[in-house]
Amino acid sequence: MKEPIISFKDYSYQYRAQAAPTIMDINLEIYKGERVIIVGPSGCGKSTLAHCLNGLNPFSYPGESKGSLTICGMEAATSGIFQLSRFVGTVLQDTDGQFIGMTVLEDIAFSMENDCIPQEELITKTHAEAQRVGLLHKLQDAPHALSGGQKQRVSMAGVMVNQVPVLLFDEPLANLDPAAGRDAMELIDKLQKDGDKTVIIIEHRLEDAMYFGADRIIMMENGKIINDSTPEELFLSDKLVKAGIREPLYLTALKYAKVPLTADLKLENWKSLTLSEAEKQKIRDWFFEQKEKEAPPLKNEVLKVENLHFGYTPEVENLSDISFTVREGDMISIVGKNGAGKSTMAKLLCGFEKPGKGSMYLYGRDMAEDTIKERASSIGYVMQNPNQMISKPMIFDEVALSLVMQKLPEEEIKERVHETLKICGLYEFRNWPVSALSYGQKKRVTIASILVSRPKIIILDEPTAGQDFRHYTEIMEFLKELNEKGYTVLMITHDMHLMLEYTTRSIVFSEGKKIADTTPQKLFADAALLEQASLKETSLYHLADMCGIDKEAYIRAFIEYDREVRR
Repeated sequence: MKEPIISFKDYSYQYRAQAAPTIMDINLEIYKGERVIIVGPSGCGKSTLAHCLNGLNPFSYPGESKGSLTICGMEAATSGIFQLSRFVGTVLQDTDGQFIGMTVLEDIAFSMENDCIPQEELITKTHAEAQRVGLLHKLQDAPHALSGGQKQRVSMAGVMVNQVPVLLFDEPLANLDPAAGRDAMELIDKLQKDGDKTVIIIEHRLEDAMYFGADRIIMMENGKIINDSTPEELFLSDKLVKAGIREPLYLTALKYAKVPLTADLKLENWKSLTLSEAEKQKIRDWFFEQKEKEAPPLKNEVLKVENLHFGYTPEVENLSDISFTVREGDMISIVGKNGAGKSTMAKLLCGFEKPGKGSMYLYGRDMAEDTIKERASSIGYVMQNPNQMISKPMIFDEVALSLVMQKLPEEEIKERVHETLKICGLYEFRNWPVSALSYGQKKRVTIASILVSRPKIIILDEPTAGQDFRHYTEIMEFLKELNEKGYTVLMITHDMHLMLEYTTRSIVFSEGKKIADTTPQKLFADAALLEQASLKETSLYHLADMCGIDKEAYIRAFIEYDREVRR
């Protein structure tokens, strides 16, 4: 009989600071060579389960476990982090919390240095892993100075050098552009197949995580496992929808076209999808029934960027000749691969950096002499990494900080903070310490801390990274409501669903230049532009291609219909 490499039996874990267990009644067996994806809403216990596997619970985050957890025959409760690290290699969601070395090279080599690997062998292995993740040219850079996606790859390389039997990835796609995310999943797939690894992936972006398939999908809710099945079995059920988890777009599209979901369709991912001519005709019939909406009239200009140039050093120009106009009530996605210049553009707009050449105008007035504080009254900025924004230990105090600084009445502060916390799904945690939250929940705290001040222009850097579908929808619907009231919203994002569902324009950056300013539908129907922007086609693109439908028009029709259904 095949022995499991990981075995939970009647397992529960309760943090010392909590009154009840975070995960409970866990019975789960994972076998050598399996690829398992774990999904569930934020706060359901996914990360706690991961921390029990790698030893962070209880050795870094004190608490009490009940039941049994064995990993490669060892009882986890009586093993230490060092011992467990020989069997479970982890890439954390918060990569900044994982870095040890002062340079990329030092960080990748850290575990080998601990094992006293000879220097020549250490350097050879470090260079090999850095090349595998595309960071050979960054070996002397500081990890903390890299983009979010590059940081993720450093962490992956640091795990790969250890040759552990179990690879654990906590939100591996959260900070990666779509094309880099696909490459990451391809790399994980190759690692698993070449080394017969067991791979466990915790991820909200289920469709992207399923690009190379999976043996099983585990669903969690309220600290318990509510599903353990093959992807096909799960997709044939309504469990994802009931749990508030985004199902793959092609599944939703098939349902809208009233195509019966059966095992014959091979639903595991869009690459395996098999449609008969009758089923394709149902999709075509649905498409031709949809009516295109008229574009809204243009409004007044609020922000203008003209011929902007910038470099962090005199030798390298990070942004070259950037020009675009933002109008009142726009909802714009700023997109492109990691390191393309998107976050740099946001820093310039907020005054954190000064351009070398060019101009920026706010309501027709040159902003060149405005201070950061003066710009902040009109432009609110939510950074990608929540740990770089949070300055108060308690959630309520963090969200209230800007209002306190404005010396607003205490009752008004309380009312506005509570309203914003409810919108961001954080009201029940209002009296919690920030340290008790997951990475995704911390992200919502930082969004709330900016939204509470109601700036007229809001720039968000990856607002939905690490968010489950329910909280993603709540945050984006709130931003949409603000947008409809006249607020202007710019979102730096890799989230293709966000671009399509909520923005009317996409400004595309590549290698420090603006290469397109178009609608998201046109962008996602243009394969060449997608490749240049380090994005990728959605399953809607491929579904339209299968059915011989105009891709741009089909994507637009689906998004408009889906938005109305979900509202």
